[in-house]
Amino acid sequence: MNKSRVIVSLDFSEANQALDFCKTIDPVSCKIKVGKELFTKAGPTLLEKLRFLDFEIFLDLKYHDIPNTVANACRVAVDLDIWMLNVHAAGGRKMMEAAYESLVKSGSSKNRPLLVAVTVLTSMSSDDLLELGITNSIGDQVLLLSKLAKSAGLDGVVCSGMEVGKLRHELGKDFCLVTPGIRLDDLNNDDQERIMTPYDAIKAGSNYLVIGRPITRASDPVDIINIINKSINLLD
Repeated sequence: MNKSRVIVSLDFSEANQALDFCKTIDPVSCKIKVGKELFTKAGPTLLEKLRFLDFEIFLDLKYHDIPNTVANACRVAVDLDIWMLNVHAAGGRKMMEAAYESLVKSGSSKNRPLLVAVTVLTSMSSDDLLELGITNSIGDQVLLLSKLAKSAGLDGVVCSGMEVGKLRHELGKDFCLVTPGIRLDDLNNDDQERIMTPYDAIKAGSNYLVIGRPITRASDPVDIINIINKSINLLD
């Protein structure tokens, strides 16, 4: 397993675009994330091709359904030889426990993918939570869901850099924190509400950074990945 903390989000609509991009970057310098659009378009065949290129894959499908359905989906995902997958913490304890147990029963615990739970999407604001009838602050809601995920056996959660410091303090050093909404500066937040730079997120306690457009749309993605790795390696 490579030691890079950078997960490049393959924000492409076509398999050929994703593969062409991945052939230009080094699988030792980063991991990659395949989300709903790309997986729906290209399916498991794309994952097989990406594994052939030696990439570790975060399958970002955010399962959220009844416990049995999510457990079966996670069990099938193991056969895709992925490094990490996720569920929505809002699915509740029973769903998360079922997902975790399905991975444990699927084979060796050493080879199973990491299972993390999405807490509050980084595109959401406090007003969005209120529209859903959630009166907790974003920070409190993220902490509540993170504690629930940990108690259900999960390896970690997906959270914004804004919540990382508190979660690290509350949940300990061994709980995995995956942080999207990463931008190289504060000038372009795209559709994200809660963003942070790579250096600041790692300093706050993130384990892994999910970075899409700042890398995939760069004129020299390799250079950007190297710059990010060098900046966060200063904290090791």
